Amino acid sequence: MSGLFITLEGVDGAGKSSHTEWLINYFQQKNKEVLLTREPGGTELGEQLRNILLNESMSQTTEVLLMFAARQESVDNIIKPALIENKVVISDRFTDSTFAYQGGGRAYDIYRLQQLATWVHADVNPHLTFLFDVPLEVARQRLSATRTMDRFEKEEETFFMNVRKMYLQLAQQQAERFVIIDATQSIETIRHYLKTVLDKRFAL
Repeated sequence: MSGLFITLEGVDGAGKSSHTEWLINYFQQKNKEVLLTREPGGTELGEQLRNILLNESMSQTTEVLLMFAARQESVDNIIKPALIENKVVISDRFTDSTFAYQGGGRAYDIYRLQQLATWVHADVNPHLTFLFDVPLEVARQRLSATRTMDRFEKEEETFFMNVRKMYLQLAQQQAERFVIIDATQSIETIRHYLKTVLDKRFAL
């Protein structure tokens, strides 16, 4: 697989989705074909699972398994074929979200999550992950001002503190893959930094 796989991560309200169009344009200007997807979702079945995951009550294990079921569909039908065709895949969330939200926020067994990740996509992992990081109070203000919140976004403050803590832990453990973005900065400042990182990492 000769393509590039880039993921965007962060707590709800961090503002990562604000930069997807800019990222697409960045790679298109370098004559790269770009595919944008999201998790959970991306495929027809994945979007149905997304609707269930964001709105229906369920056990923690069911939640984890549905997340990985949607991911399996995405890997098999979107991500892997695109990488084989030398495309750039940009995904709004991937397995790091599961470690952060289910492993950190819900304190789900990390070893089980690692087993599922190995099973579902041992041969497909991000080349680069941008972690958009903001203080919890900033993220909550942004969410309340922009939309009706889903069941994850309605979680208590402690949940999101643990999600953010896990994200930062993952970034520390895998510093060669993660780039932490201070998402309290202006959009222009953030995009200048994104360009600097991409220009340095990928000589396209």
